[in-house]
Amino acid sequence: MRIGELARRTGVSERSLRYYEQQGLLSAERTPGGHREYGEGAVDRVIRIQELYAAGLCSEKMAQLLPCMRDSDGGPSRVASGRLVADLAVERERINRMIGDLLRSRDVLDEVIAAASPPVD
Repeated sequence: MRIGELARRTGVSERSLRYYEQQGLLSAERTPGGHREYGEGAVDRVIRIQELYAAGLCSEKMAQLLPCMRDSDGGPSRVASGRLVADLAVERERINRMIGDLLRSRDVLDEVIAAASPPVD
């Protein structure tokens, strides 16, 4: 599929897709005319990239992580190094701290909403 179709199917801009390719997160074949051609697996790859960005991972960490996530048969990859696993554990802890912070913020908002709401008769 061409870049426009991939962008449409994933909701990601063509500019972002080019950036992902530049960062080594996504690959495309080239037609004789120089156009990018993506395989069907690119849709899942872009969705995974978006999930990892949403989790706060940088593109450098993703470039290390993506080849380790799943082999082509769907089984766990054996490429992950001990160092990568340790780095990812640190990222997981960072995310857990963020979740805790968000839960505390929600609790404070709930208290403010309850205090500011008129009593129910």
